Amino acid sequence: MTTGSPWFRDPERPGSEPIPEERGHQPYEQQSPYGYEQQGPYPYPYPTEPSYGDAYGAGYGDAYGDQTPYPYETPPAYETAPPGYETAPPAYETTPPAYETPSAPEPPREAVHEPIREPYGADGTRELPQVTEEATRPVEPLPGPGRAERRRAAAKQGRGKGRPAAGPAAGAAAERPLSRVEARRAAREAKAAKDSVGVVVGELFITLGVVMLLFVAYQLWWTNVLAGQETDQAKERIEDTWAKGESKPDVFAPGEGFAIMYIPKLDVVVPVAEGISKPKVLDKGMVGHYGEGKLKTAMPADKQGNFAVAGHRNTHGEPFRYINRLKPGDPIVVETQDAYYTYEMASILPQTAPSNISVIDPVPKGSGFTGPGRYITLTTCTPEFTSTYRMIVWGKLVEERPRSKGKPNALVG
Repeated sequence: MTTGSPWFRDPERPGSEPIPEERGHQPYEQQSPYGYEQQGPYPYPYPTEPSYGDAYGAGYGDAYGDQTPYPYETPPAYETAPPGYETAPPAYETTPPAYETPSAPEPPREAVHEPIREPYGADGTRELPQVTEEATRPVEPLPGPGRAERRRAAAKQGRGKGRPAAGPAAGAAAERPLSRVEARRAAREAKAAKDSVGVVVGELFITLGVVMLLFVAYQLWWTNVLAGQETDQAKERIEDTWAKGESKPDVFAPGEGFAIMYIPKLDVVVPVAEGISKPKVLDKGMVGHYGEGKLKTAMPADKQGNFAVAGHRNTHGEPFRYINRLKPGDPIVVETQDAYYTYEMASILPQTAPSNISVIDPVPKGSGFTGPGRYITLTTCTPEFTSTYRMIVWGKLVEERPRSKGKPNALVG
């Protein structure tokens, strides 16, 4: 067994020995690290790097023992080429011929389209139509969807859950799917159109709302302002007529004022005009007397009958708005050119049909009066802000006082 084996190295040998700088060929029996005894020289040079050596903390000599130079010198180089090989490639016997200089290309000829003649038959030729530039132009391929576009179209159809597209635009989109840029542009245009429609609709609603608010303000506030001006002027005209001492006519013209009504509990002072016309009487804030046709009623100066009047409950001065607050015994005073006529409230009918004209009869039905007398009837619309039904208030004359004697107690107190 070789003494240089790393498994049988002397453990008492100190340290590792330095690796010899030059190593020659060693006998094959000393090169075996596994301890085999083999004879004969090692046929190849030993590697210059150690197998273990410094990588494991031990020197080359410690791993393999003492290495003596290889007895043979470096093998000589081949003096001759190996069999089958030439020592040098044979030289070219002759030089390759030089390239000839190519002749200059001929200038292109101008394309001259001339009639092409080809044999037509045994006795002549025929002329073919002239070739034009349009005919020689290459045909451009028609645009069509690519693979990616087809996939996007299939995906869109899948998201649509099989619902068929409607309209020519949908058919065109199915034929050629839009690109991403076109889809974004179409989406922006659709959004802009939708926003513009929404803006227009919103503006229309706002305008309609403003108009409605203006109309409500006109009905609830401005008509009362105008009616107040009209009633003031009508009251002044009536008082001026009385001050002039002009004679009282037997019949008043429609819209002509002839009296002034007072309801002290409601703080109402309103002129009374002939007729119940809306534009001429009621819408001007005045109270109208039923004095025409079948609705003709008595006057306050008549010794018997029913003095019936009508007035607005809402808007246009609304003189009868709160007549539902009257209680039996509350005074209602009518002033004419000659006298004051004081009535006391007797009863109220909260609601009746507009066609019930019996409430203004000489002896009103439903009033509680049993015989002829001198009565007053106030009519107005109900419920408030509607004209569906009529509210009726009845009163009975309790005092007739000449104007020369001054105002009655109902107005003085």
